[in-house]
Amino acid sequence: MNYLTRFARRYREFSIFLLDAFCILLAYLLGYIFRFIDHPGQAARYMPHFMMMIKTFPAVLLLYFLFAKLFRIDQALWKYTSIYEVGRIGFVAIITNLIWFLIVYYLPVIPYVRSVPILAGIFQVVLMLGLRFLYRFFRNREIRSSKHKNALIIGAGSAGALLYDDIMTNDHYDANVLGFVDDNPTLKGMRISGLQVLGSVNDLKDIIRDRDIDIVYIAIPSASKKRIAEIIDTCSQLSLRTQIMDYRVKENLEEISSLREVSVEDLLGRDEVKLDVSSISGYLQGRTVLVTGGGGSIGSELCRQVLKYKPAELIVMDIYENNMYDLQQELMIRNRRTHEYDGIKMLFLIGSVRDKKRLQEVFDAQHIDAVFHAAAHKHVPLVEDSPKEAVKNNVFGTLNTLQAAIAHKADRFILISTDKAVNPTNAMGATKRMTELIVQALKNNGVTKVAAVRFGNVLGSNGSVIPLFREEILAGGPVTVTDPEIERYFMTIPEAASLVLQAGVYAGEGDIFVLDMGTRVKILKLAENMITLSGYRPYEDIDIEFIGLRPGEKMYEEISLGNEKRYKTANDRVFVNEPMNIDADQFFRELEQLWNDLEVLDGKEISDELFRLIEKYK
Repeated sequence: MNYLTRFARRYREFSIFLLDAFCILLAYLLGYIFRFIDHPGQAARYMPHFMMMIKTFPAVLLLYFLFAKLFRIDQALWKYTSIYEVGRIGFVAIITNLIWFLIVYYLPVIPYVRSVPILAGIFQVVLMLGLRFLYRFFRNREIRSSKHKNALIIGAGSAGALLYDDIMTNDHYDANVLGFVDDNPTLKGMRISGLQVLGSVNDLKDIIRDRDIDIVYIAIPSASKKRIAEIIDTCSQLSLRTQIMDYRVKENLEEISSLREVSVEDLLGRDEVKLDVSSISGYLQGRTVLVTGGGGSIGSELCRQVLKYKPAELIVMDIYENNMYDLQQELMIRNRRTHEYDGIKMLFLIGSVRDKKRLQEVFDAQHIDAVFHAAAHKHVPLVEDSPKEAVKNNVFGTLNTLQAAIAHKADRFILISTDKAVNPTNAMGATKRMTELIVQALKNNGVTKVAAVRFGNVLGSNGSVIPLFREEILAGGPVTVTDPEIERYFMTIPEAASLVLQAGVYAGEGDIFVLDMGTRVKILKLAENMITLSGYRPYEDIDIEFIGLRPGEKMYEEISLGNEKRYKTANDRVFVNEPMNIDADQFFRELEQLWNDLEVLDGKEISDELFRLIEKYK
């Protein structure tokens, strides 16, 4: 880097002023020459006027300097010179030269060729903008020459055009965009920023082969999540690295965007949940809400979403203090920055739902209006090895919490259930089915509205296959899948939590709400996509190993018992099953016997007893 370049970067504003001063001086000289180009003999006669123009040139520069500072022309980055700079520079050139024209026009004592400021203004705009665009041209050419990967942009709209400009003027991206792809057939062959729209997503295979494409950017903020998922799947099949343009809105409503890697959530193609916000506010705003298991993945997201509805108090209870502490710090830091939780009391309590006395203390200390019961042992293999502990925590912990809610006249109690409670084949699913039966046995309590919400796997939750796959990919593989045909329902954590809150609106007497889980996802396909999205090739760079079903694991999860009658609710993503009629007295006698059996039976015998009870109440 030579001395002049170092000087220009260190004293940037002064350097820009010197270059602009040179352009203005050249513009005035050209203006004078242009004025007399057809009358060269008159130029000599007007030589005093020329000398006056030179002598008064500092005044012209002073005028320009004042307006350039006012409109911050010296702060614009030349590599981003656009129509916005054209407007500002044009305006400053016009206003400064117009003022100077009026000065020399109304002060006739100054011998001056009055048409020169007008002509010079035109040349000034051309020269200043030409210099900037010339810099931008050579700067962008230098950046392009340093890029090694070929890229396509899917989306030939305004978002795609903005993304192209950002990529091609920013050396942060090692990608040279060769064209656009768009599903609108009328755009094929058209050009954006000089690049052609090469075809549609269906033509990707041929385009990639012909252009040797390495990476694809998706820039279609208006597309549905389902369509985005289809495009990602196409790119994954072609072993293309794929990134998505994210659009967000700042507080001043100005749109900003950034590129991000494709997430597993994108692969689901699930559209945003529409909620009846006013109804949810009706039972949460200004109320006291308890979330058990509040440090877990679902529990913590419930806490975040409950806070949006401005409760008077949020009580978070969990036996594992580490996760709860992390949540506490997260919310405190967020509130210090945004103040959105000001006025909301937050209480984080260590305690187990197995401890009746601790629950009594919590309910006695404040009147709790709504309870979201997320506390549970839920890892299938661990519960399979320790079914007695799961019965104590899941079954009797739920009973303890619900009875405390009823005794203290809570308005509603919402149990977080699982699709593994449907025709269970493992101890965890059996315990969760028992909790659903407890909810229905206590539906006619006359005080508290009770309901259960049943849904499948949530992406990224503790125990989900997604974090496991990520760790295995980072370790270089192999990625372990139980069976090539195994399928599961999936939804995102925020989606599940928001639908739980919505189901709380409809809670009545023992309802079991079932969330719309979409279609089942093949776990093998999920693993292959995750490997591809990580920049590797399945079975080549990272292998996939099939390890067989774990004890109690199903090939396919279900979301409804065969004899359950399901109805739609006001929200098309939430369904409700008709409650069962259970002989509550008989059920609680059997439940008491199960409690006594915990002292004398081993784990296998307790598990058998669980399944016997469930079979009886089908």
